[in-house]
Amino acid sequence: MATTPLKLSPSDFAYLYKECKLCYWLKIKYGIYQPSMPMPGVFAAINTRLQTPLVRKNLSALAKGLPDGKVVMQEGWVESRVVPGTNVYIKGKYDLLAKKSDGTYTLVDLKISQPHEDKINVYQSQLAAYKFALENPASGKPVQITQMGLLVFYPDTVTFKSGKALFSFPPTWLEVPVDDGKFFDFIAKVDKLLAGPAPKETASCKWCQYRHTGDRLAHE
Repeated sequence: MATTPLKLSPSDFAYLYKECKLCYWLKIKYGIYQPSMPMPGVFAAINTRLQTPLVRKNLSALAKGLPDGKVVMQEGWVESRVVPGTNVYIKGKYDLLAKKSDGTYTLVDLKISQPHEDKINVYQSQLAAYKFALENPASGKPVQITQMGLLVFYPDTVTFKSGKALFSFPPTWLEVPVDDGKFFDFIAKVDKLLAGPAPKETASCKWCQYRHTGDRLAHE
C-alpha cells in the first residue's frame, strides 16, 4: 500500500538533520519538534529591511562582487512534486529570486552572519532543495535556476549622525555550486532514513540529553 509522501523543509537540512537524526526523524514523521527559543525580533526586522529594497534592483549594481540579475521575487513559497525514486517532497520559503539577462534565475539566500566560506557547504542542500522545488513545482510554471548563492550581511562599522546610529552592512556573495547529482544522493539518504526504524540519537544532541536527564530525575 502506498504511503502518504512526507514533507521536507529545506531549512532543516543545514542544522537539524546534521545535529540529530532521531530528532529529525521524529519531527518529519510525527511532528515532534525540538523546544526552541524564538528568534529575537531585531533579526527579523533587519532581514526584512535588507530584503525589501532589493526588489526590482539589479544585484550587480548594488555592490562589487554581486552577480548580475534583477530581483523579481521576495520570500516566495514553493512546493515540489514528489522527488523521483522517493516518498518525499519539498515545501518551504526561499528569500530572493533574481532574473538574469539570459532568462534564467539566480536563487539567493540572505544571511545575517559572518561571511565564512564554510557556510557554502552548510547551506548547499537547503538551496538545492529550493532549486528542485522551483524547477519541479507541484503546480504552476517551473523556473530554471542556473545560479545559487548566499548574500551575507554582517555589521562592519557604526557612525552616529543626527541622533541616529548608522550601521554599515557590507554585502558578501558566496557562490553555492549547482550540483543536482549531489542533491538527489542527499535526498535518497533522507528518504531511506525516514522509511526505516527510529535511528539512534546523536550522543552530543542537547535535547536528547535533556530528555534523558529529565526522565531520570523525575523517576528517582
